[in-house]
Amino acid sequence: MNTKSRRLASARAKVKMVKPNATARPNTTRLAATKERLQWEIVRRKAAEESLRKSKHHYDQLLAHSRLMQEQMRHLSHQILLAQEEERKHISRELHDDISQILTGINVRLATLKMEVTSNTGNLKKKISTTQRLVEKSVAAVHRFARELRPAMLDDLGLIPALIAFMKEFGRRTGLQIRFTALAADKIEKLNNIKRTVLYRVAQEALTNVTKHAKASQAKVSIQVQSEAICMTISDNGKSFDVHRALGARRFKRLGILGMRERVEMVGGTFSIESAKGKGTKVGVHMPLQNGNGQKQTLGA
Repeated sequence: MNTKSRRLASARAKVKMVKPNATARPNTTRLAATKERLQWEIVRRKAAEESLRKSKHHYDQLLAHSRLMQEQMRHLSHQILLAQEEERKHISRELHDDISQILTGINVRLATLKMEVTSNTGNLKKKISTTQRLVEKSVAAVHRFARELRPAMLDDLGLIPALIAFMKEFGRRTGLQIRFTALAADKIEKLNNIKRTVLYRVAQEALTNVTKHAKASQAKVSIQVQSEAICMTISDNGKSFDVHRALGARRFKRLGILGMRERVEMVGGTFSIESAKGKGTKVGVHMPLQNGNGQKQTLGA
């Protein structure tokens, strides 16, 4: 092989050696760029994860604070109900023991005065008789007011007699026909003062709502023991309403429903209300039969 041929072969070999290096350089550049993008993506994701972690911690704190505030508001609501019941009992005693006795005394004195009149004073006798009737009416109103505030029968005779007396007087006054059934009354009367009061107030409020809103002619009240729990239902044949809208509405006329629910939940029970067109409304209460819970508060004690 001559010198020219050797040079040509050498040049060709160099070309062959250069071509792979020329191809590898762009690949290396692309790999470096890809690695850099991956590293940046890793940093970005770690930053995002840290931000999410901080956000989750922040929202967990907000949620815990919200739950604490809700618990405090519920506790405050319970305390208001306890204070309200204590105040009702105090007013009831004042009306029954003081005002009623004073009015009765006035009535007795008027009766004595009428008997002592000997002269021809028919007009005076008529006035005295009219005054007596007014006093008797006032005494009856005071007694009714006292029963509505805090029925003495609830403390003296128990829940069932108090409910019967209330529904009898309520039906006579409003014209509402009420059918009442009670099963296992002996177990029901073993409830503590708080739970007896809660059941009485729910029945009172529910029947009041029946006459004010449902425009019903009939109502049924049932209270019984089921699986170590007290179940009470109040149903009517009146017009229905949207329960979810009523519970969500911020209107004073719906505070009765909220008050019933708060009372029941205060003693560890559950409150329900259903209303359907053509079927009226049904209020339900389900609470543990056992007093338990270590509750020392007493409604109206």
